[in-house]
Amino acid sequence: MFTKKNWHRALVFCLTALTSAVILQGCGAKSQEDYLAKMKEFSTPDKTASIYLDQNWSEEDLQMDCWLGAGSKKGDKAVVLMQFPKSGSNAMASSMDEVTSLLESSYNVSDKKETEAPSVSELSNVSAFTCKMTADGVTGGAYLVYGETDYAYYALSYIADKLTDGDMVSFKASCSKFHEEAPEIEDNFTSEMSDTIRWFNASYAILTKVNNWDYNLFGGLPANEDSAKTIQPLLTEWWDVTDRATADETLNWILTEGHRLDFAENMQTLESIGVTADTPTEELVTLLTDEYSFDEEEAQSYANAYTMYTEFGENAISGWDYCRAMNLLGYYFTAGYYTEQEALDKSLEIAQTMQPLFESWDDLVDSYLRGYEYWAGGDSQERRTVYEDLKAASDNPYAIDFKMNLEKTW
Repeated sequence: MFTKKNWHRALVFCLTALTSAVILQGCGAKSQEDYLAKMKEFSTPDKTASIYLDQNWSEEDLQMDCWLGAGSKKGDKAVVLMQFPKSGSNAMASSMDEVTSLLESSYNVSDKKETEAPSVSELSNVSAFTCKMTADGVTGGAYLVYGETDYAYYALSYIADKLTDGDMVSFKASCSKFHEEAPEIEDNFTSEMSDTIRWFNASYAILTKVNNWDYNLFGGLPANEDSAKTIQPLLTEWWDVTDRATADETLNWILTEGHRLDFAENMQTLESIGVTADTPTEELVTLLTDEYSFDEEEAQSYANAYTMYTEFGENAISGWDYCRAMNLLGYYFTAGYYTEQEALDKSLEIAQTMQPLFESWDDLVDSYLRGYEYWAGGDSQERRTVYEDLKAASDNPYAIDFKMNLEKTW
């Protein structure tokens, strides 16, 4: 999975590599057709996207299979095409805002002004800007174009020392020939995506979205060998799950104990030392730091947890355990530790257990987020925001009736 650190390194590399000696030569007025007559197709290394550029230009290795960089022989002009897949094991971005923010901060974009966007038949939500871009001491004028397909977000940039109208006409011609060849992704999940299975997916959609995966897929990723190679190390790192036996053991732990048992025991311990619902938070924090050697952060976390306990009882965070159990089953299937039937059957069993415990998706998610705060020792605002964004999405996973009749459909 790509990280923001990876992005920044690659972004700085590509601007530096392509604009190391940018001295723009003037050109006379030409039409898009004039430019296209002297262009040929250039493709990303993985062949998933292409664009037309001057036939005499040379490609540069940007160290990213889904990015294309090319420049003139004189080094006076350059184009970068960046593709950011939206989902799957190679997901790189969750929104166009994320793409824009990371790209423009890495390139130190300044003097940004919206301008006429080119016609790009295969892209939607196309926008364009003129600006200046700087990296590693190199500064150039640029024409930025953003757009998206169902498969990916795109950022296309033309970089020059002094951007001219001719450069923009040339790049508009290039953009008019943009083409995406989205890869066909193998998915061995065979069951129909029924409302029951969508209910399963919704129970852990927040984490799926945080991972930039697809909450419309059971487990968040297509069931194939690449996804198994993505999930298996994550299960090892976060859960110590390495095979079927450890998968069973972990699922049994979260269903019979989980963090809710630890939560209840810790809160009861606080009561045993005299803490009550009337104990002020500040007093509890002081007690834990002065008398029991807690550090300030840990003491505050326990104080916050006790507030949850007094308001919602010992099952205050049970939604956290149940949602993660549902998530694990999707992962177990994708990793190859459970069959599709086993994972779905067990998901139905857990869903039917947890559904009566909550009144709505909001109720379940509130419990899940309280558990996240207890586990992480911090606030859950970022995940709360993800939840609200998901509810506002056109494919809102929580549009499924929480109280629907959950039944076997596979």
